Amino acid sequence: RGFRIELGEIEAQLGRLADEVVVMAREDAPGDRRLVAYYTGEASEQQLREQALQALPGYMVPAAYVKLEALPLTPNGKIDRKALPAPGDAEASRPAYVAPVTATEAALCEIWQDLLGTRRVGTTDNFFQLGGHSILVIRMLAIVNKRFDVNLTVATVFDKTDCASLGAHIDRLAALGRKPPVEALAGQEQYVEGEL
Repeated sequence: RGFRIELGEIEAQLGRLADEVVVMAREDAPGDRRLVAYYTGEASEQQLREQALQALPGYMVPAAYVKLEALPLTPNGKIDRKALPAPGDAEASRPAYVAPVTATEAALCEIWQDLLGTRRVGTTDNFFQLGGHSILVIRMLAIVNKRFDVNLTVATVFDKTDCASLGAHIDRLAALGRKPPVEALAGQEQYVEGEL
């Protein structure tokens, strides 16, 4: 998208917390090119994401993080990048589906389904693990801020990465005296790019 990406710099920053790190740009779906970080060690995805957010510009923050027991190697001992799995293949890291409880959660799940092209989004699914990236964050914020009459920032989405935590945050803003969220359930409206 016109930005110069220094993969080595990203790996160096994440390597402060992880044992081994490899970052690569993947295009598992046509036109959807994103940064994916593969790592080993005890660090959590949240810790690595926070480290990246603090040390790197937003466009260099990986969209997905895949924890591996060991990085795959070629016969001559180099990292086998072709053997690294697509983030979507790591289904074990995706929590079991949890249905929305509140109207806010239901609306957020619907918005994410439309943006991400995913059949079903649960309240505990991680936006970035589902394929979200910085451009989609901007599009999602435009819809969410208008829908709920709030002013969420990119940092909020990186901090509250599932519908449950983001929905609770929006509801807290409403409870503090901001305009209440729209009471609309999933299926009542369709979100398309042309409506942004």
